Amino acid sequence: MYFGTDGIRGEYGKTLTCDLAFSVGNALSQIKTNPRVVIGHDTRCSADALMLSVAAGVVQGGGSVTSVGIIPTAGISYLTESEKFDFGVIITASHNPANYNGIKIFDHTGRKLGDSVENFLEEFFKNNYIADSCGNFVEILALHKKYAGHLRSSVGCRLDGMTICLDASNGAAYKMAPMVFQSLGAKVVKLSCKHNGRKINDRCGCLFVENLASKVVKLKADIGFAYDGDSDRVIAVDGNGKVFDGDKLLYILATQMRNRELLFANTVVGTSHTNSGIMVGLNRHKINLIRTDIGDKYVIEAMEKMNLTLGGEQSGHIIIKSHAQTGDGILTSLKICEIIKNTGKSLEELFDAQLVPQCNLSLSVKDKIKVMNNEELCKLITKISNEIAPAGRVMLRASGTEDKVRIMVEHPNKDEAEKFVEQIKILIEKV
Repeated sequence: MYFGTDGIRGEYGKTLTCDLAFSVGNALSQIKTNPRVVIGHDTRCSADALMLSVAAGVVQGGGSVTSVGIIPTAGISYLTESEKFDFGVIITASHNPANYNGIKIFDHTGRKLGDSVENFLEEFFKNNYIADSCGNFVEILALHKKYAGHLRSSVGCRLDGMTICLDASNGAAYKMAPMVFQSLGAKVVKLSCKHNGRKINDRCGCLFVENLASKVVKLKADIGFAYDGDSDRVIAVDGNGKVFDGDKLLYILATQMRNRELLFANTVVGTSHTNSGIMVGLNRHKINLIRTDIGDKYVIEAMEKMNLTLGGEQSGHIIIKSHAQTGDGILTSLKICEIIKNTGKSLEELFDAQLVPQCNLSLSVKDKIKVMNNEELCKLITKISNEIAPAGRVMLRASGTEDKVRIMVEHPNKDEAEKFVEQIKILIEKV
């Protein structure tokens, strides 16, 4: 299998090659006759090679390709739907290091392909289809303006008087995010907003918010936002340097949307990682929380099945269905600023839930499947689960995008949570 929880992902030149990228593009021309495909990418050095390889596969199969250059993942989702393309493709490894890259695919509605479609697409990778008449390739960078206009129109107020720090992780949002915020009247301070694929996600962005927090406090800015390499995630920092992850942002959006009667069925979608304190707080506001497996594609699937309007992950993937079909970090940060403007409240005032202490750890491993299937480790997880229930939870999972396993222990006593995580870590290192 090539597809993981978020498209195809791997180290460029090793598990992710130009030959594989060509096969992906060619397969799209086999499951749809003469498809129209829009392609974008982040700033990684390998992006051009992979983008051109996907495009060549499509064109050889008779399809036509429109390249829009560097753009956030959500921009491709939006353009696929609004410009009536058959498929959208974004070349990105999201939050992963610079030597990784990936391929995410959207259908004509702007939604990520489901598991069944991805599995079907893989069946055509081994073919080398050559159409009777090749397609064509064009570059239309002006389509960026349509996505930027969509973002601006999603906000019901201007942001004049606000000072906002933006950390684009030297990724896809390096130009788009500052431009949109400035066009709405905000004063923007830029961090890691460079076209520098060698430094993408390198001690910056949503996985490393320390620099952003320091800058926000130093400049007495109103708020700061950190994105990842393709800007489908966002983490916020308030004026005091306090970090607001995806759980907290989801909570603020949910409670405010309910107040405005914009939250369908008063229900929001989270994941198994969503802090239990979020669920308790939402229930206090008469909002239900539905949990899914980890992965924004599973959040979106649940939202679509129940026609819900809001969902998200602790990592910062937030889906606001009235404006986007996938996670959009820029959109989410704009809507948070809109709430602050309309209510006159800070993030800390807007967040009234009490989180349960949660200890998270990611471990690099050689064989994550071997680790996950280890009998002794399974017994330890069961033992800890029984010991801390019902007040606490433990979760062990294999990353869908990296050679890592992730440990989460939630417990009312933070020291106890850290103790259990350490026990699991020691055993994994022995496996």
